[in-house]
Amino acid sequence: MVAAGVTGGVVGRTTAEATTADAEAAPVPDGSPADIIRFTGDHQAGIVTPAQDRLHFVAFDVLTDSREDVAALLQAWTAAAALLTSGQPTGPDDTGEAQGLPPSELTLTIGFGPTLFTAEDGTDRFELARRRPRSLVELPAFPGDRLDPAVSGGDICVQACANDPQVAVHAIRNLVRLGAGVVRVRWTQLGFGRTSSTSSAQVTPRNLLGFKDGTANLKAENGQALDRLVWVGGDDVDWLRGGSYLVTRRIRMLIEDWDVLPVTHQEAVMGRTKTAGAPLGQVAEFDPTDFTAVRDGRPAIPPDSHLFLSHPSNAGTAILRRGYSFVDGTGRDGRLDAGLFFIAYQRDPQTGFVQIQRNLAGDALNGFVEHGSSAVFACPPGVTDGDDWWGRTLFEPSR
Repeated sequence: MVAAGVTGGVVGRTTAEATTADAEAAPVPDGSPADIIRFTGDHQAGIVTPAQDRLHFVAFDVLTDSREDVAALLQAWTAAAALLTSGQPTGPDDTGEAQGLPPSELTLTIGFGPTLFTAEDGTDRFELARRRPRSLVELPAFPGDRLDPAVSGGDICVQACANDPQVAVHAIRNLVRLGAGVVRVRWTQLGFGRTSSTSSAQVTPRNLLGFKDGTANLKAENGQALDRLVWVGGDDVDWLRGGSYLVTRRIRMLIEDWDVLPVTHQEAVMGRTKTAGAPLGQVAEFDPTDFTAVRDGRPAIPPDSHLFLSHPSNAGTAILRRGYSFVDGTGRDGRLDAGLFFIAYQRDPQTGFVQIQRNLAGDALNGFVEHGSSAVFACPPGVTDGDDWWGRTLFEPSR
């Protein structure tokens, strides 16, 4: 990978030569090849990659008005990402806290927000407005939203996932260091305990409400469904083909209110049994979901339950969920600031997340959650070879 320098040195002292030479001299950390997720490919890693245990997500604001500086930074970040995901330092100025640690299946995934194409004041800072994807628009307001603009949106995002939290934090820390003067952190979120399975080989995890989450999630092995519901096709802008749209939501769970509910009430809200994760009226997690089943003269799965309203057969669509739990201490109200950092990838947010979220307007679970952060990004296709870089298809349409 080749990292271009930036005029005036705004990206710092890490040049292509220093980064590459340092990587070649550095020993490869202990760990088998299974610790390394391939960085190059038709699609970015970190989307259908089997979900790792830890997350460090960051959204950036771009400080410069120079298109060339942004493109150069993306090239420098790409070179660094290739090194980081293989367990190597980014150069002589690497922060060093991951020395001796294995790659831990680190993946780095980048996305571009609506404001990179058109600023909030309508300015086309980087001459990208005409290349803005048709579905890259700010999400509409939903009932019950309590969004904080300071932790929403962003020009660029990077999602770091790994099985070691220090590896994920190290990766983001070094991208922030390399971006000094060009970008600044707008907001960030740490996560633990994946809340969805993205591979059939993974067991279904539990969220902080104690229920299995993501039983019906799209899986990496279902290529036809991914082509239809996750990967952008030829009906959108050319540079995004093979990419995906990312939606994030920080959802605080009202843990104290939830914990005083009887388990039977919790199950009615979720539409599943708490222990087995089975649809109400069934026995095992993957038993067929029967919305016509009746128990004690009433629908076994309540029509206002989360399962009923979110299930693809009722919502009319599906998305690839890849969220994480978070516990960020105690809020100003003296209650746990904990919940779900929701991450979802889809071919089109309007027919994906937005459609599902509107269907959840009457969800009984809404009484126990608060949505405080929201963002949408367009994630470009994967880096294909050593001459490619994140966003090249956007900034350099012809090759």
